[in-house]
Amino acid sequence: MFRSMPLAALALTAGVSCGTGKNAEEGVKGRPNILLILADDLGYSDLGCYGGEVHTPNLDRLAQNGLRFSRFYNAGRSCPTRASLLTGLYPHQAGIGRMTFDDHLPGYRGTMTHNGVTIAEALKQNGYQTGMIGKWHVAETPLRTDQREWLAHQVQHEEFAPKENYPIHRGFDNFYGTIYGVVDYFDPFSLVNGEEPVKDVPTGYYSTIALSDSAVSYIGRYAKSEKPFFMYLAYHSPHWPLHALEEDIKKYEDVYKVGWKTIREARFERMKKLGIFGNQTDFLSNRQSAKEWESNPDREWDAHAMAVHAAMIDRMDQGIGKVLQELERTGELDNTLILFMSDNGCSPEVCQDYSPGENDRPDMMRDGTPIVYPRKKEAMPGPETTFASLGPEWANVANTPFRFWKAKMYEGGICSPMIAHWPAGIKAVRGSVTDEPCHIVDVMATSLELAKSNYPATYKGNKILPMQGESMVPVFKNGKRKGHTYIGFEHFNEKALMSNDGWKIIQPGNKARWELYNLNTDRSEQHNLADTYPDRVAAMVKEYEAWAERSMVVPAPR
Repeated sequence: MFRSMPLAALALTAGVSCGTGKNAEEGVKGRPNILLILADDLGYSDLGCYGGEVHTPNLDRLAQNGLRFSRFYNAGRSCPTRASLLTGLYPHQAGIGRMTFDDHLPGYRGTMTHNGVTIAEALKQNGYQTGMIGKWHVAETPLRTDQREWLAHQVQHEEFAPKENYPIHRGFDNFYGTIYGVVDYFDPFSLVNGEEPVKDVPTGYYSTIALSDSAVSYIGRYAKSEKPFFMYLAYHSPHWPLHALEEDIKKYEDVYKVGWKTIREARFERMKKLGIFGNQTDFLSNRQSAKEWESNPDREWDAHAMAVHAAMIDRMDQGIGKVLQELERTGELDNTLILFMSDNGCSPEVCQDYSPGENDRPDMMRDGTPIVYPRKKEAMPGPETTFASLGPEWANVANTPFRFWKAKMYEGGICSPMIAHWPAGIKAVRGSVTDEPCHIVDVMATSLELAKSNYPATYKGNKILPMQGESMVPVFKNGKRKGHTYIGFEHFNEKALMSNDGWKIIQPGNKARWELYNLNTDRSEQHNLADTYPDRVAAMVKEYEAWAERSMVVPAPR
């Protein structure tokens, strides 16, 4: 059918060309490699080192020998977070205030604009090798009249988005991955090598394995040069559709049959023992749903769905293990800063309600076999022939101890795991947890400081907006830093602002009242104090409005 190229060849022909010559220019030696690993829709408590039951020994190892963050923030959704991560700007400033469709307003262009530079562009100017593997999702998503056939690989087009917006033209020497957001893990749409479409994938292809193997290949080649490297490994996992290998699913087939409440409470108990939230003991929020497991007619389907979610994370951890082995083999592990994070909280989406065949959601495989979106849970998740998702009950579990989920500005949406590992550079107590609030926008500033690189005022003739992030290097040294006075959030009219003294306001929609929480004593936002401290709310709302103006949140689409 389409099984033509062996898997190893895909990884090894991913356009890597860094050379083997030694570079003796001043300032190159001694700077760390930087490896960013981004999971997709991973819940706050999914990893073992954050209280989860999923088998994640490799990420747990990074945590045990590194630093975990209990208050690391994202932008609430996939593409805005990725734009902010890459540019050191708030997502609206980078052009992606919402999704990858052009709303013809400065903060909502649907593609990462040229008012910012990427980390790759900045570091490449200063002698770094740069490579990306995985999900891009910061280029405008075009819609075509033959969308259904295109999504199913039955027709070919040269571009999945304007090529000028591909990673290879935004500072990355090499790229192997997908341009779009949602993919079939067994036969991904919008897969490219450099800028060329990958038209066929081999028998036995699975996205997470291919991305991990490609990362290993990149590292092996980059390590032959004295130049340090910057690599961005953006997994699709565990974003829906729930696709996993049968051997991984079997590990978890009985684990989740005890139901939502039992798993959530067990995670909470492990979280307390791990000291994720220090001295706070009353931080488990109420369940987000009144549904009880015992009266749930879909228990078998739901337990299996969560088993697939766990299997997807498990396989990602296995792949990260391969990457760590390669860093060790090449002698690069000690001087590589590894940052592992998630783009947002776990997703409550019920993708069975979406219209198959629209946007980036195929309704058939390339041989015409229909893809089932199990609206009545009539088909089990896992294989390529079904596109299913977890739904809100399991998302609430995955985001233990928080309320809500992806796309919300409550902690369940914008607070996600972050592990920093760098044996040669992290001086904080290994295995410790810091409660210092940091944001995805800080990754650029951190990378520039460690790479001894400047942030440009102009780049390729474009005026560059001032960087918004602040370096996390002081946190690596002692777990603390002065940090931001305020951190702002906005996505589809969900708004929030946090102050550096631990207070946070939230407006869940334009017509809703502002809420106020003291995160110092109420990490899971159970006690709205807006009526108790109206003056504080008013002052913070003014700060939010000023932030929104500066950050191109306004003017906003209707």
